[in-house]
Amino acid sequence: MDALGYLAFGDTGWSDEIARGVLVTASLALVTLPVGLAIGFLLALAKQSREETLRLAADIYTTIFRGLPELLTIFMVYYGMQIGIRQASLALGFEGGFEINAFVAGMIALAVVFSSFASEVFLSAFRAIPHGQYEAGDALGLTRWQTMRTIIAPQLVRIALPGLGNLWLILLKDTAYISVIGLSDIMRQAGIAARVTKEAFLFFGIACLLYLVLAILSSIVFSRIERAARRSEVRA
Repeated sequence: MDALGYLAFGDTGWSDEIARGVLVTASLALVTLPVGLAIGFLLALAKQSREETLRLAADIYTTIFRGLPELLTIFMVYYGMQIGIRQASLALGFEGGFEINAFVAGMIALAVVFSSFASEVFLSAFRAIPHGQYEAGDALGLTRWQTMRTIIAPQLVRIALPGLGNLWLILLKDTAYISVIGLSDIMRQAGIAARVTKEAFLFFGIACLLYLVLAILSSIVFSRIERAARRSEVRA
């Protein structure tokens, strides 16, 4: 069979499987993004806290997950959580096996890694905002939450966007690691097709192109978001 035959849709080709892999990869990254951003933002707040315990806990968290290889983090979450939940279930009197969904495990693992780097981006953005902005909010009689929402947050988003855009591209690439625990993403589907057809160069080349397309589309989206943020700042 020639290359066009391998790339056909239906029972004779592999395009259906690869298309599903693209959907899984994009879905995993999109679901992980808000979780990682939320945790990263909270970590950045903790690192600025006057409470030493919070600062220490946030520093330990980011040191661990920035230092561990992503693949090892995935294994620890996927297998470690299953062992922990199984032992807890037995302790509570529940019998039977338990298996964590590969998608959920991948989301958790990538989210903790993403959040550890995102916290540093947010922290740098916080430090780039003059302290006088907070004092201006106090002078206007705003609460701390109102100051954060109306004065600090718009500036924070604009400053952090370039760094977060880079982290998003890294997140897209890191989704390829999840194939090792059985998730049918681009890499796993391409690998299966390569082994079955013995056309490794063809299918891994397609995987390269698909990741590049996702990266280019992401860059376009983030560029437009950055321009919109700059326009809103000028209007403000």
